[in-house]
Amino acid sequence: MLQTSRTRLSAGLLAGALTLVPLTGCSFTSNGLSCSGSSCTVTLDGEGSEVEVLGTTVTLGSVQDGRASISVGGTSVSCGQGESVAAGPLQLECSSVTDGGVELRASLN
Repeated sequence: MLQTSRTRLSAGLLAGALTLVPLTGCSFTSNGLSCSGSSCTVTLDGEGSEVEVLGTTVTLGSVQDGRASISVGGTSVSCGQGESVAAGPLQLECSSVTDGGVELRASLN
């Protein structure tokens, strides 16, 4: 009985901690993704490259004539350097668009 109570208490504390994580400010960097709080800087190099950003998959389609074709959770958008677009739950700002990829800042809408 004591072991069961400890297990339930541990599970409850873990669930409570996981609930608080999105409410606290945090930052991390990983393979072309750097996040702080509720915004991230993303680098996508090469057609088909993708990354999970703030709970949403962002995929680079193609880059042509200075415009990047990007899929955000199934929604397709296009942006050029310096432009901002809304896509699903994210607001994207394309900081740099090159022949091989795009660097953008993503934040929650």
